[in-house]
Amino acid sequence: MKTLILVRHAKSDWPENTDDFDRPLADKGEKDAEKMAHFLKENNIEIDKFFSSPALRAFSTCEIFNKEYKIKIETLQKLYNASETNFESLVTEIPDDLRSVAMFSHNNGISNFANSMSDIMFMFPTCGVAGFEIDCDSWSDFHGAKKKLIYFYEPKKI
Repeated sequence: MKTLILVRHAKSDWPENTDDFDRPLADKGEKDAEKMAHFLKENNIEIDKFFSSPALRAFSTCEIFNKEYKIKIETLQKLYNASETNFESLVTEIPDDLRSVAMFSHNNGISNFANSMSDIMFMFPTCGVAGFEIDCDSWSDFHGAKKKLIYFYEPKKI
């Protein structure tokens, strides 16, 4: 059994003359990320490794989560504006010694990917977190594995 956790980056700012890739977190985003990371850790949500989009707002969200977890972060270009196919190909390449991983990325891709694994249709708010149980022993078996939404948290509801 594996656990895949999807995290949409926290609320970002868009200062003048800033490229999309370089958008920083807004103050609210920093606070929400701190709150969500603390909530997950307090509720014993185990995570073995973080995978993050290299875009500033996603990577900054991941770094804030890592203040609670203190684990390895790997940036993956495919998580920036990722399509459902990007997510699927990345998941199948996760090393099998990792039981639970979190991916930090962006909408609309993260919502589309989550919806492809669930009967529940939802749109990720900023800093939303969804956890899925993947019924497999190897991440390479992801495509054919049964997937079940086990939680969905939003900053304003915790």
